[in-house]
Amino acid sequence: MFTGIVENIGTIKKIIKDQTNLHISVKCDFVNELKIDQSVLHNGICLTVVSIEDDIYTVTAVKETIAVTTIGNWVEGQAVNLERAMLFNGRLDGHIVQGHVDHIGKCVSIEEVGGSTYFGFEFNDQSIHTTIEKGSITIDGTSLTVVDSGVNTFKVAIIPYTKEHTIFKYYRVGTPVNLEFDVIGKYVAKLMQIRK
Repeated sequence: MFTGIVENIGTIKKIIKDQTNLHISVKCDFVNELKIDQSVLHNGICLTVVSIEDDIYTVTAVKETIAVTTIGNWVEGQAVNLERAMLFNGRLDGHIVQGHVDHIGKCVSIEEVGGSTYFGFEFNDQSIHTTIEKGSITIDGTSLTVVDSGVNTFKVAIIPYTKEHTIFKYYRVGTPVNLEFDVIGKYVAKLMQIRK
């Protein structure tokens, strides 16, 4: 479990393809606090630490993860949002994030408005998932509040601090992103689908 509060921006140092898997080595500020088998959120994808060497750790992504996330397009030198699993003796500052990506979305608009930045996104219009205004959404592992909700589109407003301390500062129109919809909303949507 995670909160969607990005701890650090890491840098991908190496990507090795191994049959249908990808081994991804990442450098970040908290490597010395990690241990083998620990879960770390990478742009919204929960991955397990499989090795640590000096200031770099490695995680492995399987075929299923590669198929439903942006991870297959990652490149060496790329920045990624990172968060370690939440502690149950701490505050839940974002919202409940599982690290299970539902869809790849796409940034469709970026607008500077009064000191904040509004980012617009779209996702598969065949999806049962939805957003609601003032509801939670996870974009590349960042917990955000929806400010404008459409059928398969939504917008979020990013304060300067969040933009500077996440990979949102690198987004351009057309950037693909990992989306995880609110877990409570997903259960409601599934129940409504079953009752049809």
